[in-house]
Amino acid sequence: MPREAETAARLESLEIKAVYLEDLVDSLNTVVARQQAHIDLLLHEVRRLREQTDEGAPPAFRSLRDELPPHY
Repeated sequence: MPREAETAARLESLEIKAVYLEDLVDSLNTVVARQQAHIDLLLHEVRRLREQTDEGAPPAFRSLRDELPPHY
């Protein structure tokens, strides 16, 4: 009988751990989904900014002499 009680206790402990792990996986899944949505939003914003700068892109080569400091 003590062997059966030990097995039952170990089984109960494993079931409790499984429940905690399921909860942890669900929580992590929520965090990952939120982060992915944020990444997608940021990628969209970067694309939009690149398109915006490509439209009004300055010449490829600019000399620093062409840009005078504000006090001149």
